[in-house]
Amino acid sequence: MAGNLKKGSFVVIKNRPCKVIETSTSKTGKHGHAKVHMIALDIFTNAKKEDISPSSHNMLQPVVTRTDFQLLSIDDEGFCSLMNADGTTKDDLRIPDNEVGQEVRKLVDADKELIVTIVSAMGEEHLLSYKESQN
Repeated sequence: MAGNLKKGSFVVIKNRPCKVIETSTSKTGKHGHAKVHMIALDIFTNAKKEDISPSSHNMLQPVVTRTDFQLLSIDDEGFCSLMNADGTTKDDLRIPDNEVGQEVRKLVDADKELIVTIVSAMGEEHLLSYKESQN
Protein backbone atom coordinates (compact mmCIF):
# COMPACT_ATOMS: atom_id res chain seq x y z
CA MET A 1 0.00 0.00 0.00
CA ALA A 2 1.13 3.52 -0.71
CA GLY A 3 1.05 4.38 3.01
CA ASN A 4 3.63 1.67 3.74
CA LEU A 5 6.25 2.93 1.28
CA LYS A 6 9.50 4.05 2.86
CA LYS A 7 12.71 5.60 1.57
CA GLY A 8 14.61 2.84 -0.29
CA SER A 9 11.47 0.88 -1.27
CA PHE A 10 10.98 -0.14 -4.89
CA VAL A 11 7.78 0.98 -6.61
CA VAL A 12 6.38 1.24 -10.15
CA ILE A 13 5.68 4.84 -11.19
CA LYS A 14 4.47 5.62 -14.73
CA ASN A 15 5.25 2.02 -15.72
CA ARG A 16 8.94 2.31 -14.68
CA PRO A 17 10.75 0.52 -11.82
CA CYS A 18 11.84 3.16 -9.31
CA LYS A 19 13.50 3.47 -5.91
CA VAL A 20 11.77 5.81 -3.44
CA ILE A 21 13.98 8.65 -2.21
CA GLU A 22 11.36 10.67 -0.33
CA THR A 23 7.76 10.34 0.86
CA SER A 24 5.39 12.70 2.63
CA THR A 25 1.83 12.14 3.76
CA SER A 26 -0.84 14.81 3.79
CA LYS A 27 -4.25 14.66 5.37
CA THR A 28 -7.16 15.91 3.29
CA GLY A 29 -10.62 17.29 4.09
CA LYS A 30 -13.46 15.75 6.09
CA HIS A 31 -14.30 12.89 3.72
CA GLY A 32 -11.04 12.55 1.84
CA HIS A 33 -8.24 10.06 2.23
CA ALA A 34 -4.69 10.75 3.34
CA LYS A 35 -2.46 11.11 0.31
CA VAL A 36 1.14 9.98 -0.08
CA HIS A 37 3.44 12.13 -2.22
CA MET A 38 6.44 10.10 -3.32
CA ILE A 39 9.58 11.08 -5.16
CA ALA A 40 11.57 8.24 -6.70
CA LEU A 41 14.41 7.65 -9.17
CA ASP A 42 14.13 5.29 -12.13
CA ILE A 43 16.55 2.49 -11.23
CA PHE A 44 17.90 2.34 -14.79
CA THR A 45 17.95 5.96 -16.00
CA ASN A 46 18.04 7.86 -12.67
CA ALA A 47 15.19 10.01 -14.02
CA LYS A 48 13.18 11.62 -11.22
CA LYS A 49 9.55 10.46 -10.99
CA GLU A 50 6.80 11.78 -8.73
CA ASP A 51 3.43 10.33 -7.84
CA ILE A 52 0.59 11.16 -5.47
CA SER A 53 -1.64 8.32 -4.36
CA PRO A 54 -4.21 7.71 -1.60
CA SER A 55 -2.37 6.00 1.26
CA SER A 56 -4.83 3.08 1.15
CA HIS A 57 -4.17 2.33 -2.55
CA ASN A 58 -2.14 -0.70 -3.56
CA MET A 59 1.06 0.11 -5.44
CA LEU A 60 2.91 -2.20 -7.82
CA GLN A 61 6.33 -3.22 -6.57
CA PRO A 62 8.83 -4.43 -9.18
CA VAL A 63 10.90 -7.54 -8.58
CA VAL A 64 14.47 -6.26 -8.76
CA THR A 65 17.35 -8.73 -8.98
CA ARG A 66 21.07 -8.02 -8.90
CA THR A 67 23.50 -10.56 -10.35
CA ASP A 68 27.29 -10.36 -10.52
CA PHE A 69 29.05 -11.63 -13.64
CA GLN A 70 32.67 -11.79 -14.68
CA LEU A 71 33.18 -9.60 -17.76
CA LEU A 72 34.99 -11.66 -20.39
CA SER A 73 35.02 -9.23 -23.32
CA ILE A 74 33.24 -6.45 -25.18
CA ASP A 75 32.72 -6.85 -28.95
CA ASP A 76 32.85 -4.13 -31.65
CA GLU A 77 29.10 -3.49 -31.37
CA GLY A 78 29.26 -2.98 -27.59
CA PHE A 79 27.84 -6.34 -26.51
CA CYS A 80 29.38 -7.83 -23.36
CA SER A 81 30.35 -11.44 -22.94
CA LEU A 82 29.60 -12.27 -19.31
CA MET A 83 30.22 -15.40 -17.25
CA ASN A 84 27.94 -16.40 -14.39
CA ALA A 85 29.24 -18.08 -11.21
CA ASP A 86 28.07 -21.46 -12.58
CA GLY A 87 30.18 -21.05 -15.75
CA THR A 88 27.30 -20.25 -18.13
CA THR A 89 27.76 -17.25 -20.41
CA LYS A 90 25.45 -14.39 -21.31
CA ASP A 91 26.07 -12.41 -24.50
CA ASP A 92 22.89 -10.35 -25.06
CA LEU A 93 23.65 -7.24 -22.99
CA ARG A 94 25.10 -4.04 -24.39
CA ILE A 95 27.57 -1.86 -22.47
CA PRO A 96 25.79 1.35 -21.34
CA ASP A 97 26.42 4.68 -23.10
CA ASN A 98 27.24 6.54 -19.90
CA GLU A 99 30.12 7.12 -17.46
CA VAL A 100 29.92 3.56 -16.14
CA GLY A 101 30.22 2.18 -19.68
CA GLN A 102 33.16 4.45 -20.48
CA GLU A 103 35.01 3.43 -17.30
CA VAL A 104 34.37 -0.28 -17.98
CA ARG A 105 35.76 0.09 -21.53
CA LYS A 106 38.89 1.87 -20.20
CA LEU A 107 39.55 -0.86 -17.63
CA VAL A 108 38.98 -3.64 -20.18
CA ASP A 109 41.38 -1.91 -22.59
CA ALA A 110 43.93 -1.87 -19.74
CA ASP A 111 43.49 -5.67 -19.38
CA LYS A 112 41.79 -5.44 -15.97
CA GLU A 113 39.49 -8.27 -14.87
CA LEU A 114 36.10 -6.89 -13.87
CA ILE A 115 33.05 -8.14 -12.00
CA VAL A 116 29.94 -6.30 -13.25
CA THR A 117 26.56 -6.07 -11.54
CA ILE A 118 23.52 -6.53 -13.77
CA VAL A 119 20.22 -5.29 -12.38
CA SER A 120 17.00 -6.60 -13.90
CA ALA A 121 13.40 -5.56 -13.36
CA MET A 122 10.21 -5.57 -15.44
CA GLY A 123 11.87 -7.30 -18.40
CA GLU A 124 14.81 -4.87 -18.60
CA GLU A 125 18.43 -5.53 -17.75
CA HIS A 126 21.21 -2.98 -17.36
CA LEU A 127 24.83 -3.01 -16.31
CA LEU A 128 24.79 -0.58 -13.37
CA SER A 129 28.10 -1.04 -11.56
CA TYR A 130 31.47 -2.79 -11.65
CA LYS A 131 34.48 -3.59 -9.53
CA GLU A 132 37.91 -5.01 -10.24
CA SER A 133 38.20 -8.75 -9.72
CA GLN A 134 40.32 -9.67 -6.66
CA ASN A 135 41.94 -12.87 -7.97
